[in-house]
Amino acid sequence: MSEHNQPVRKHYINAGTLVFGAILVYLVLIIYSGMHVKQLAGYEVTEGSLAVDSTYRGIAIRVEEIVTADNNGFINYYAGEDEHISKGGLVYSIDESGVLSEMIRDSATINTVLSDSALEELRSELTGFAVIYNDRNFYDVYRMQDSVKGTIRKLANQSALENLRSVSSNAYGDLIDMGYATDSGIVVYNYDNMESLTPSMINEESFDEGKYDKTQLVDGDLVSAGDPAYKLVTSENWQVVFPIDETTASAISENAVVKTRFLKNDYESLAKFEIITNDNKNYGVLYFTDSMISFATDRFVDIELVLDEVRGLKVPNSAVVSREFYIIPASFASDPEARDSTTFLRRIYLEDGTETTEPVSADIYNRVGDDLYIDTSVFANGDVIVMPGFGDTFMVGHKETLSGVYNMNKGYADFTKIDVINSNKEYSIVESQSMYDLQVYDYIVLDGDGVNDSDFVTDTDLKNDREQE
Repeated sequence: MSEHNQPVRKHYINAGTLVFGAILVYLVLIIYSGMHVKQLAGYEVTEGSLAVDSTYRGIAIRVEEIVTADNNGFINYYAGEDEHISKGGLVYSIDESGVLSEMIRDSATINTVLSDSALEELRSELTGFAVIYNDRNFYDVYRMQDSVKGTIRKLANQSALENLRSVSSNAYGDLIDMGYATDSGIVVYNYDNMESLTPSMINEESFDEGKYDKTQLVDGDLVSAGDPAYKLVTSENWQVVFPIDETTASAISENAVVKTRFLKNDYESLAKFEIITNDNKNYGVLYFTDSMISFATDRFVDIELVLDEVRGLKVPNSAVVSREFYIIPASFASDPEARDSTTFLRRIYLEDGTETTEPVSADIYNRVGDDLYIDTSVFANGDVIVMPGFGDTFMVGHKETLSGVYNMNKGYADFTKIDVINSNKEYSIVESQSMYDLQVYDYIVLDGDGVNDSDFVTDTDLKNDREQE
């Protein structure tokens, strides 16, 4: 048989080879995608509120008057500290001879058992100190020690009050000077030379407690004429001034009425609020018309502002990143009303020097008025964009920064801008007002550092606010 008459062989594709090849291609694609996909923890955005850190240490400013002694001698107190006294009420006596002081000591020795009310006063004083004590301010212990000693001696003096009245009418009466209140008010047995302080005088140095010096007036001490005998607070109107941060300042409107909690005793009161500026630093001022008596002996007061909860979309701070974008007028886009993406005409030059344009597609990340925010990877600094149909040109260069997170809804990192309205150390509350903002139930990358736009991502550990609570 000649070669021309030999039968033609037909080549068939082996099904096994086809299946094996498909599997091989699939495995190669899986390995390739696995090498280029970042394994990241995700976070489901939910609506929530934020507990704002609004605890401050402020300075109390009151209407205070230091009353001085008229004579020399040993001073003994009869009005209780932090107690209201009427004008003309007996506050102290000064015993030039020391006889009265000796009688009071004898009376205190005989009556060694304090009454229930006296014990309660001491207990309240010690409890209040324990609540506000801080190891960093250990020197407060010594001040408290002096205060307790003064309270105990004052309580002992009250038991000798009747003896005082009988002594004042005998031969020793001429040697005893009685000190009566010059006005009605709250009696305080300490002074710190800050009695004339006003809000406008407050500065950073005012809050340096290491330099703060309070003198405790102690019953039985020897005083000279002109020395401070006691202090009288004559008005229930008082203020607390404290350094205020921008977050809290923006959360409170001027002249608002703010609910304030005093950490010393958990008492809550309403106060008018305003912001003042001293030495280029902002301070909050709270104006109170009650509760002054509870803090009459305290210059530094710990407070908490009970603010309305700020609600919005709650995201972890670890997810928040900042990125720069070119700002390009929308009039230079092929579709000035575009919302998601658009096209620009970039001017280029051919090899022969001929000027022409090329279309460049770009995603829109934000729109403010007539300005579009475009990714900096789309253009180079100095590129010239031509306005379609008119020939006007715009040079790319101006940049602005947006805060945002990486949205992973589509399987790749997609930068989405956010507008933070409040934050604490762990979370931020953001608002959603436009299509460019984050939306509830979006999935975002939990840790935004090291992530690039368009990175393929896969969620390995989804977290949301419900797991954090």
